[in-house]
Amino acid sequence: MPYYSFDLVIGKEYRNQGGLILENLDVAADRADHLAVELSVVRPELKGGGCAVRVIGAENTEVFRTPLDPIPSWMRCQNLSVGSGSQ
Repeated sequence: MPYYSFDLVIGKEYRNQGGLILENLDVAADRADHLAVELSVVRPELKGGGCAVRVIGAENTEVFRTPLDPIPSWMRCQNLSVGSGSQ
């Protein structure tokens, strides 16, 4: 099973949040999403600032990134339907 590292991204700065041996990238992405939610609750000042959690894979390359303040899926769908009706 591969090892994944997780970083908190603040601007151009990367802060290591630890690592885990996980089954695959899907599980690592899910963990990153949960970490982003936890960080946004614990450190609300990071929301809205473009901060993210990134996942580093075995080759020391970024394989996934999730923002601390994602746009809810219901908002994305609503915005798409509003934009398409105006033409």
